[in-house]
Amino acid sequence: MRKLLAIVTIFLISWQFAYAKPIFNPFNTEILKISGRNATIKNSKDIVIGSSGIVTHTFKNGISTIVARVNVIKKEADTATVRFEVFKLSAQDAFPKPGILPAVGDKVTLNYLYDRALIVAPNYKVYNEVTKHFKDMEWIHPDVVAAYLAKEFRPNPSRATFREVCKINSAAIIFFALNNNGYFVDCNNFRTIKKVKTARIKKAQAPFYTRVKNIETSWLNWDSSQINDYNSYYRSLIR
Repeated sequence: MRKLLAIVTIFLISWQFAYAKPIFNPFNTEILKISGRNATIKNSKDIVIGSSGIVTHTFKNGISTIVARVNVIKKEADTATVRFEVFKLSAQDAFPKPGILPAVGDKVTLNYLYDRALIVAPNYKVYNEVTKHFKDMEWIHPDVVAAYLAKEFRPNPSRATFREVCKINSAAIIFFALNNNGYFVDCNNFRTIKKVKTARIKKAQAPFYTRVKNIETSWLNWDSSQINDYNSYYRSLIR
């Protein structure tokens, strides 16, 4: 009996997540009112301050196009406020830009691409536990991110670096596994969307768990130094 209790205790201590899986339900609504760069939409339990999404305009012929990106900046009883930004995920120089501003009645889709995520984990054990626990998330393997860092001679990924990798892989979320807490962070604005309780990290690989070894720095880039403190570095990136 004591042996069984010890096993159960160890299991509970090791990476205790508050959620069985991340539930980022896409939420669709329409723009009710526009004031400058802000718009008013209907509120919902699926809306989280800091989450992002897109605005879609539908032409008379039924063809739709994405005209802007939005961030949720405020929630009230019945309404929420979003702020417009340029949508860069599908930017392609070969295609003309829509040249259309968001308008009342346009469709807003929040939690856009929230089912695809990058993961920053300190070691394989944590990486394995996180990806197995949140099975509904489509995880971009850290080797993909590390290969990009190696190509760019960037062993200390910045927010801009993560945004570029998210763009390349059509992802919108990053999970940072840090001491005592795990953070689901929006890749566009680095706001925390969900936080889960975790155990303390005893050993961390820099810049994160990956099978890609020896990501070199470049003397041409003074900001390409190695990461000395895994937890402090990534905590500084999260808003």
